[in-house]
Amino acid sequence: MRIAVIDSGVHAAHPHIRAVAGGVTVGADGSIEEGVFVDRLGHGTAVMAAIQEKAPDAEYFAVKIFDTALRSTAKALFGAMAWAIAQRVDLVNLSLGTTNPAHADEFERLLALAAEGGTAVISAVEVMEQACFPGSLAGALGVACDDACDRHEYRTRSAEFAASGYPRAAPGIPKERNLSGISFAVANLTGFAARAMEQTGARGLAQVREALISGCRSSDM
Repeated sequence: MRIAVIDSGVHAAHPHIRAVAGGVTVGADGSIEEGVFVDRLGHGTAVMAAIQEKAPDAEYFAVKIFDTALRSTAKALFGAMAWAIAQRVDLVNLSLGTTNPAHADEFERLLALAAEGGTAVISAVEVMEQACFPGSLAGALGVACDDACDRHEYRTRSAEFAASGYPRAAPGIPKERNLSGISFAVANLTGFAARAMEQTGARGLAQVREALISGCRSSDM
């Protein structure tokens, strides 16, 4: 099981991080810097930790596109997705996205490329009630945030899924002051997807979606 986390990199020595197989930094112009992925923001570390909590035995790759702020370019995101797909990972976690529909065509091309290689891309389906790309496209597994959902469960919502927007608890930090939001709903669902794949042997978007639906303990379909 190989999982790429496209985010702000990872702090590999963090106690919530088990192991990182490798990674890259993708520059604003789409350039690739191999072996460099130190997290300066903490976001990518918290995202990977949420996934690893549920799928600790997978092989993880940090694909860094954020450095000093949680902002990047479309070229960086497209380059990061292309790199992850070329590594033939099983899952790509995108705890990010864009509401700009001008990028939909390129996302659709990359999702089709992912499907050819058996890679499933998991991303936010909406942000502030606006469709978010690529998660709202048919070629991705879209996730919504539902804080009424326990962190150890997920829900189905017709064509997409919903999960808790809270990451792993941080010692000494109240839940209300910890990071939260759609980023961690995506990460939690990626963890559930990885676990379902390990248990069922599912591969590719359609099989992963079916495995999640079959294993869901809470549904409003």
